[in-house]
Amino acid sequence: MLDMNFKNKVVVITGATSGIGEACAMVFGNAGAKLVITGRNAQKLEETTAKLLAMQFTVLPILADAGSEPDNKRMAEEALARFGQIDLLINNAGISMRALFQDMDLDVFRKVMDTNFWGTVYATKYCLPAILESKGSIIGISSINGYRGTPARTAYTASKYAMNGFFESLRTEVMKKGVHVLVVAPGFTASNIRNSALTADGSSQGESPRDESKMMTSEEVAARILKATVGRKRDLVLTTQGKMAVFLNKWIPGILDGIVYNQMAREKDSPFN
Repeated sequence: MLDMNFKNKVVVITGATSGIGEACAMVFGNAGAKLVITGRNAQKLEETTAKLLAMQFTVLPILADAGSEPDNKRMAEEALARFGQIDLLINNAGISMRALFQDMDLDVFRKVMDTNFWGTVYATKYCLPAILESKGSIIGISSINGYRGTPARTAYTASKYAMNGFFESLRTEVMKKGVHVLVVAPGFTASNIRNSALTADGSSQGESPRDESKMMTSEEVAARILKATVGRKRDLVLTTQGKMAVFLNKWIPGILDGIVYNQMAREKDSPFN
């Protein structure tokens, strides 16, 4: 039986003020971990911190933008100054987008890459020395889009493919040093990522084009991440639809092109309509 006890372990979670990040803070806090959480919105960070403290968790909140290298460096320094160690880094901070590439402002593309890909690189770079020392874990919250691109999400897809490649390479660098690297592809998950997705001009989408009630919850995803971390799994692909997409893209990518197009064209306010 797997030991789910994280007592005396320090877990750093980026983008922990909502969705999967906040759920991971709850799950790992319940497992006994000391938490370091980041967010770029001061009010949301304060609210999440209050929830965690009310549950009697040990938590260090750090106001930080995932896409900022100095903020990530400061995050690692403050975590080490407070706790003296980092055992687990969950690279969760991320933003999405929804617009045809031909219509998109390239600044939107850069913002998505800065947060999703470079944010992961920065956080991992500055936490890695401590994780090498603790022989801990690095987790990347990727996406099915890291295995299969979807239309109107070119920047998001590119960022997740880049994340997957980065971790595949890093994993082989540290595998003989006792460090565990897990890449998580949640599939469609009920969270606010689609509500805050960027449109062609960089404004927030405001409303999800999908029925969130039919999706896997953030809490379910976090529980699966905890179990996969304890089991030191390599990959975690979630939801039946997500597993099917990864499988079909490997064997019949051309046919899947049409299936994906039709699926996305049926979304509410689809850019194809």
